[in-house]
Amino acid sequence: MTLEEFSAGEQKTERMDKVGDALEEVLSKALSQRTITVGVYEAAKLLNVDPDNVVLCLLAADEDDDRDVALQIHFTLIQAFCCENDINILRVSNPGRLAELLLLETDGSPAASEGAAQPPDLHCVLVTNPHSSQWKDPALSQLICFCRESRYMDQWVPVINLPER
Repeated sequence: MTLEEFSAGEQKTERMDKVGDALEEVLSKALSQRTITVGVYEAAKLLNVDPDNVVLCLLAADEDDDRDVALQIHFTLIQAFCCENDINILRVSNPGRLAELLLLETDGSPAASEGAAQPPDLHCVLVTNPHSSQWKDPALSQLICFCRESRYMDQWVPVINLPER
């Protein structure tokens, strides 16, 4: 590996970390403002009723989910809908970290081990933006630019890894 290749790889990693940090900030704000929808079926309902207010779609899957044919069909349909309706879309490769960010119970939590209800479906998360003033959010702007740049490079659904804390 040449020094130039190493430097380019390092810049890409640094950029992905910044995008992950921006995503964390957007999710935190969306959670506090209650502008977040979690779950494949809930997301599909919202996309059907009010696609114009959806600014970001996250598809989260780990390696085990990649073998789930039904889930992959849902992802394909959601991706097609988002692309057709100009909704920014990202794929998150670590759903466990996404659950932490959304303050949801994970498998290792006490609530899960006490026979609590089934954990929420984190495979699809939508962020809505009902107020035009929120478009000025720098973290959301950074994500939108990242998605746009990815589309220019024919990467319609870029994959990011949320940084562990």
